[in-house]
Amino acid sequence: MLEVKSWLEDREQLERVGGLNYLVNLVHRTVSAVNIDALADLVMNKYKRRRLIQAGNRIVKLGYAADVELPEVMEQAESALFAVTGDAYGNTEPTPLADIMVDTYARIDERHTEGGDRRKGVSTGFYDLDGLLNGGLKPGKLITIAARPGCGKSSFVGNVAINMAREGYPAVIFSMEMDKEEWADRFVSQDSEIESDLLQTGKLTHARQWEAVSESVSRLADLPLYIDDSPYLTVTAVRAKVKRLLARTGSLAMVGLDYLGLMEDIGSNSGNLAFSIGKVTRALKQLARECQVPIALLCQLNRGVESRNNKRPTSADLRDSGRIEEDSDVIITLYREELYEPETLDKGVAEVSVVKHRGGASGTVKLLFDAPYTQFKNLVNERQF
Repeated sequence: MLEVKSWLEDREQLERVGGLNYLVNLVHRTVSAVNIDALADLVMNKYKRRRLIQAGNRIVKLGYAADVELPEVMEQAESALFAVTGDAYGNTEPTPLADIMVDTYARIDERHTEGGDRRKGVSTGFYDLDGLLNGGLKPGKLITIAARPGCGKSSFVGNVAINMAREGYPAVIFSMEMDKEEWADRFVSQDSEIESDLLQTGKLTHARQWEAVSESVSRLADLPLYIDDSPYLTVTAVRAKVKRLLARTGSLAMVGLDYLGLMEDIGSNSGNLAFSIGKVTRALKQLARECQVPIALLCQLNRGVESRNNKRPTSADLRDSGRIEEDSDVIITLYREELYEPETLDKGVAEVSVVKHRGGASGTVKLLFDAPYTQFKNLVNERQF
């Protein structure tokens, strides 16, 4: 409008066409191409809803098909539903190796220039761990984080998420164990450096503590971090929520799931627990690849660890199913000596071990665990306690 106004004024034609008010009215009366994306999304939304209705009708008919074996009915019903979003067989066709190789040299050269494949990973905020993981968490990977209860699994994934968010990378945590208010208290404790117990009881006695909490709340409110504390979650629900969040944010540096044992899908087939767990881990791995996001899956270690002299966990200690180990691209275990030996010299030190790394090295790094703040930290350049 400003360009048209200037052009008309230069030629003394502005008043002749009706003046500036007329130009403003023209702008307001014209359908803008700015909304074309929203209109296209609306058309696709209605289209997908019609396909969903068709799939639903088909599933209803399958439910009444008593002459078809139940496993086949379930498979056809699942395929009908997934076909709406293309999840059943995927939207791509096999690619000839010749096409794949076209950009290979340039990609390798870029990695050489950038110092490795770090450009594709997002830093965890723990530089020694990033070194083992070749730059951080990579999109499309299923990362299993395992430990015994009380070792700090939830704190660890929360720390990684907040570290990413501070760098501007969106992250989400699906928490079936803690509600969003508990997460908020933890983050404020870590950010304000006020012990978690004081926040839980509200026993803040100094004005500077209240000021620190206020400043922390303000800082944290600006971070692109999302918490979903639905107590009942299925893989299907996670998939839908991740896709909606991706539509809003454009990308996700990490999807955290706390934790595997609380997924609703696990209890749906109690007669074969290993089979149920395997279906969940395989579906999460497929979701990670489909959405090109790293999924950090928390899970428990079995009690066999407690009976050994050396209680440092291995991938064989994953509870209930070898499929967890099979489906995971990366397995990280947490170990704190002080949980077993209170007088240890390594009090406050956590061992973070990469025990499986598909396409990379394994190894162990040490982090500080600041218990009053439920926070993991790098070993140097951090506040000592």
